Amino acid sequence: MSRPPAAREAVLDAFERLIVADGERAATLDATAKAAGVSKGGLLYHFGSRHALIAGLTDRIRQLIDDDVARIDAAPDGAVSYFIRSSTDVATPLDRTFVAMVRLAQGGDRDAADALEEVRRRWIEVLSHHVADPTVALAVTLIGDGLYYHAALRAEADSPDASTIDDDAMNRLVALLQRLARERPADGRAAGGASDHPS
Repeated sequence: MSRPPAAREAVLDAFERLIVADGERAATLDATAKAAGVSKGGLLYHFGSRHALIAGLTDRIRQLIDDDVARIDAAPDGAVSYFIRSSTDVATPLDRTFVAMVRLAQGGDRDAADALEEVRRRWIEVLSHHVADPTVALAVTLIGDGLYYHAALRAEADSPDASTIDDDAMNRLVALLQRLARERPADGRAAGGASDHPS
């Protein structure tokens, strides 16, 4: 798949930055053009409307999740370990786009909300391929959510240490979840059912 033009990506980057820094209402077409260093006509050449910009972010988060799912699947230390440890990563491209989509969804954008539901479904689905019990796959994603939101809040507060979980505690948490991931559910269900779980 060929890369989008650099100017188009610069406009999308500016739109994303404005949403994250100032909220979705501040990310107007005029403000985005100014932040991207292009004319409004230049912006409209790549994105004919604000809705098109949001669709661009939706495409971006889908690509980023495709990449993340591939990393989860191929992680040398296992899917659970990768997912839990990477949940404390903030200021990554995925994190920035995720935050922008959350703010759009909070502002009432249905497409952004749907994209976030798809992200959650994709994570549960890939974890369910590596976890015996679909309920454990769901629990791993929820624990990841907690780790992420805690790290993100500390980062926004300019804490010198975004994660309060030291290496030993993280290793114990991962080991516990990996043990649970290997256990078959009591009712004998096969892994994979978690992908249909509403989240």
